[in-house]
Amino acid sequence: MNNYPEQQYLDLLQDIIDNWSNKELFFNKEVLEDYKNKWEIPPHIRSVFGRQIRFDLSKWFPLLTTKKVFFRWILIELLWFLSWSSNIKYLLDNNVHIWDEWAWKGYHMHCLENEPKKDLSQKEFIDKLTNLPKNNPFVIKWWELKTIYWKMWRKWPREDWQEIDQLAWVIEWLKEKPFRKSYVVSAWNPSFIYHMASEKNKNHVPPFCHTTFQFAVTHWNKLNLWLYQRSADIFLWVPFNIASYALLLQMVAQVTGFEVWEFVHSFWDAHLYSNHMDQIKKQLSRSPKTFPTMKLNPDIKDIDDFKFEDFELIDYNPHPPIKAPIANIWWFEERKKKWCCS
Repeated sequence: MNNYPEQQYLDLLQDIIDNWSNKELFFNKEVLEDYKNKWEIPPHIRSVFGRQIRFDLSKWFPLLTTKKVFFRWILIELLWFLSWSSNIKYLLDNNVHIWDEWAWKGYHMHCLENEPKKDLSQKEFIDKLTNLPKNNPFVIKWWELKTIYWKMWRKWPREDWQEIDQLAWVIEWLKEKPFRKSYVVSAWNPSFIYHMASEKNKNHVPPFCHTTFQFAVTHWNKLNLWLYQRSADIFLWVPFNIASYALLLQMVAQVTGFEVWEFVHSFWDAHLYSNHMDQIKKQLSRSPKTFPTMKLNPDIKDIDDFKFEDFELIDYNPHPPIKAPIANIWWFEERKKKWCCS
């Protein structure tokens, strides 16, 4: 790695271009018809298996510079993940629309099956949620995402009807016994994965891409974070993931009293979408710049006390953004086969 740690990310893009194998995407009939009506060929992914990159957070904050990454979205989403809230009203009120599609899909599928005349387009649905007050019955019913990362991070459902705050447990015990090797937070809960979920837990959110992360203290006082990501859209979403987990590492380091050190990011399926190749080549033609730095309000000592104004991004000077379409994929499929015991 040269003096620009972003080069390892660019090398990963080139690695996929040089060594990819094709994988199909699974679209339902409605989505395929939509592509047909637009005279577009549905995209596929170009994938490699098992890759890893790492960043030293004691020197920089890894927000990519070869295209502008909208840090405000990342910060608001992470605060949402940590807030114990599973509704998208907070995101909508802050003009962040990362999760719009998944909230709308639940409503849309309900209407197709039960009340076709009440169906709304995604834009109509989101506009309605945005403009209605929080206590409106429509908002209360439809703004909730049945399962989201925080649900597993902070309220993992136990078999005795209690809930486990994995993140709080990690923070507490890092202070008490920092050199344990068991500070793992898992988001992979088969009870909520669509092929295995019960009728109660069934939803249209795909299985979590970021399945597991683990904290480790090394060199007596340096905190590290390792993330295992089962599915990684390297061009479009991984820049967000890198910054989000790097920021989480900084936050946990501050509230536990450790110095921040390495964020290690491992990928199972690292892929690019076939309809993003022109944009990727444009990004690869650019030279990386020095990463910015991140300053946190030093007075915050509890992970739940962080607010938007407690973060300051310093000296971020990226190349212009590069826009790319998001593939419209429907993940949920009804299955008659039983995957667990009755």
